[in-house]
Amino acid sequence: MDYDVVIGLEVHAQLLTKSKIFCGCSTAFGAPPNTQVCPVCMGMPGVLPVLNKKAVELAVRTALATRCRIAEMSRFARKNYFYPDLPKGYQISQFEQPIATGGYIEIETGEEKSIKRIGITRIHMEEDAGKLFHGMEGASADHSYVDLNRSGVPLLEIVSEPDMTAPEEAGAYLRSLRAILQYLDVCDGSMEEGSFRCDANISLKPAGHKTLGTRVELKNMNSFRHVQNALAFEIERQQQLLADRKAIVQETRLWDAGRGITASMRSKEEAHDYRYFPEPDLPPVAVSAGWIESIRADLPELPQARRSRFARDYRLPAYDAEVLTGSRQLADYFEACVTCYPQPKKVSNWIMGELL
Repeated sequence: MDYDVVIGLEVHAQLLTKSKIFCGCSTAFGAPPNTQVCPVCMGMPGVLPVLNKKAVELAVRTALATRCRIAEMSRFARKNYFYPDLPKGYQISQFEQPIATGGYIEIETGEEKSIKRIGITRIHMEEDAGKLFHGMEGASADHSYVDLNRSGVPLLEIVSEPDMTAPEEAGAYLRSLRAILQYLDVCDGSMEEGSFRCDANISLKPAGHKTLGTRVELKNMNSFRHVQNALAFEIERQQQLLADRKAIVQETRLWDAGRGITASMRSKEEAHDYRYFPEPDLPPVAVSAGWIESIRADLPELPQARRSRFARDYRLPAYDAEVLTGSRQLADYFEACVTCYPQPKKVSNWIMGELL
């Protein structure tokens, strides 16, 4: 039997703010453990969060760039669960009333580079948890350590529709989304430092059927290549199970890059009981039409539009335009060079060759 592959992605992007989402602590990466903390992000009793306005602005920028509807009023909620890196015993997130819904990103697929639209279900703001370290060098092997520097760092969670049907499409979507966030100065896009993180949901269903199959969640993927390899392995694993008439278990699986396999982490219920309820210490977030328009007026030219303009106005091959617009800084540099030396193809060759 032939099967259709159904893939949806959940991306957590760390916002480029200087301070955390609900307090004034620094968000700089690489500081010694527990040196960028205060009573608010350490979850001390009696403290009150105050929302970082810059985080809201960056969320609105992202929503506009991905054609989402921006809510006039959104709310924060408490997502309750217990884990050693979550000092309050709950995470402040958005649930029933996110800041944005219903957008899309366009990607190029196949050798013919056809355009495919990937829907975005929702974008919401939330705080990050701390980080656990297991088996640290020079410490007891049976102890774990927690660093709360990351606790309270502002995140955007961007949830796609299950519109992707191949690992290559998932890779193209992630590259496109990261480029947009980098052009907007919303996120630096570093998967190695954990500021751009991805979880994948994948299922298989009989070809042509509307009913989705059992969904498996994949975690622990810190590069585009790992995402594609994990999805490719999972497709083969699920196809084999179905061919052997075995049930696919709804679960969370971790990608083991060294062995090239996914491994079961934990079973996953149909719905987590996080006991969401509105965050009583934060008022609703009101985003006025005037503020939205002022943010829209400040948006840069985005990667896809700039790539098309480079090919059209500078008469560059599609490959050159794609490389040169890979980052906003490189595209700016190319245009500055062409202003000084108006021979675009020669400048392009030099940048892609000698300079890079």
